[in-house]
Amino acid sequence: MLDLLRRELVYVSYYFMVQLRQIAGYWILGMVVGSLVSVFAKDAIHNAFDRIRDKRWGLWGLIPASILGVASPLCMYGTIPIAASFSRHGMRHDWLAAFMMSSVLLNPQLILYSTALGTTALVIRIVSCTVCGIVAGLVVYLFYKDKPFFNFEGFEPGASHDTHPNLFLRFLFNLGRNIKATGLYFLLGVLLSALFQRYVPADKFAALFGEANEGFGVLMAATIGVPLYACGGGTIPLIREWLMMGMSMGSASAFMLTGPATKITNLGALKIVLGMKRFLLYLAFVMAFSLATGLIVNMLV
Repeated sequence: MLDLLRRELVYVSYYFMVQLRQIAGYWILGMVVGSLVSVFAKDAIHNAFDRIRDKRWGLWGLIPASILGVASPLCMYGTIPIAASFSRHGMRHDWLAAFMMSSVLLNPQLILYSTALGTTALVIRIVSCTVCGIVAGLVVYLFYKDKPFFNFEGFEPGASHDTHPNLFLRFLFNLGRNIKATGLYFLLGVLLSALFQRYVPADKFAALFGEANEGFGVLMAATIGVPLYACGGGTIPLIREWLMMGMSMGSASAFMLTGPATKITNLGALKIVLGMKRFLLYLAFVMAFSLATGLIVNMLV
């Protein structure tokens, strides 16, 4: 029995090191670029969004709002106070919805992580997250045109952590916080992908999530995104392994949408500013959009 455990430990350790060597570079690049954007470009991105407030673009404004949401490096708890400030200065709530939705789903750091999944998956992730923000803003416009959608009462922009007068040290401190916040999840994701590689038969996995089982596979992927997603960097090794084992691109797309949109920390923040009714509508929208996206991607790719 002891010999068996040792042998399995050797196998899992081997798979772990292989996975780590293959993907660690993407994680490091994501950390560095994410910190650079957060320290040197965050204010410029948010100021750009604030400057479009008085533009008479109508629904066309949803497009730059969603793109700027993707470019924003803040997490949801950081985005909400900023959005509250925009709202108090007269920003349209449909534009805010587009900005916040895409900001929940993607950021520059996660884009760099996602390069490990290949060009096709990267492009699909960027496009689907941007479109999701635009569609979310359109839904808010159609059903909440004459009344506010968000309730930002009590939210104020928090103090920035990036205040050190030395820009290089400011960058290093931000990088250290990023590593501390995501490092454990990244290693856990690598470990889980190693366990999948060792113990989950590729043919059975492909039969469940592959192209031969498109509709149900997309539904399952969208559903497991809710409990499994804890950190963007931590899920990249898993998604990469799943794609190699036969998961369809549509199923992966659905998982990459529902995961960050229903991450428990994001849900806690959104519940406060939406209220129960609109919060349930948000969940229904996320599931419907992810399912539709997964099915469309499977038809096109």
